[in-house]
Amino acid sequence: MRTNGRQPDELRPVTIEAGVNRHAEGSCLIRCGNTEVICTASLETRVPPFIRNSGLGWVTAEYGMLPRATTERNRREASAGRPTGRTQEIQRLIGRSLRAAIDRVRLGERQITIDCDVIQADGGTRCASVTGGWVALRMAVNHLLRSGIISKDPILDHVAAISCGIVFGCPVLDLDYGEDREAETDANFVMTGRGTMIEVQCSAEREPFSRKELDSMLALAGKGTARLAAIQKAAIP
Repeated sequence: MRTNGRQPDELRPVTIEAGVNRHAEGSCLIRCGNTEVICTASLETRVPPFIRNSGLGWVTAEYGMLPRATTERNRREASAGRPTGRTQEIQRLIGRSLRAAIDRVRLGERQITIDCDVIQADGGTRCASVTGGWVALRMAVNHLLRSGIISKDPILDHVAAISCGIVFGCPVLDLDYGEDREAETDANFVMTGRGTMIEVQCSAEREPFSRKELDSMLALAGKGTARLAAIQKAAIP
């Protein structure tokens, strides 16, 4: 039994509230236990220079934490002049994950920027950002379709992400901060609604993990992301 009473394959309570930003083309507030992230999607007619005049669209992401998202105040990264390496790595993960879900030809030569702002952190913020970011992206694309700007849906599938780990020798799903701190192995899985994989991040924090343990975490992740995809679908207005 986990210290928080969950079963090894049990998600924290997850809710997604869509339409929380009146200005953005897509937005949601995702809550995974005590982790809360606001995700917004903004449409732009410009694209990065390296794909200009190619006819291809682009999806990118930015990520950040409010100063008191954690137990102690963190300095705003803007005041330091640049994002930290961790922030840049998470931004790239979110962008890669969401681009894998979209047909860039159908999107056309325009950019959708997903902003993920963590207002409270208790583990799994990057996974919540990917999962909530997909909802914001879906809403922005729906706006393009309703407006007649594009005629064919460019979104290929759901994308959701979940953490897994080996905690006190047991593979478990959806780690909170306390579990993440104690984990012998820490992993993040980004998967489609069909159960195919987009990205896997997995590292031994103490001792090397076995193939059997990796397979166990992958099986847990498949169940978890399938449940998240159902929650995403229900959240879309």
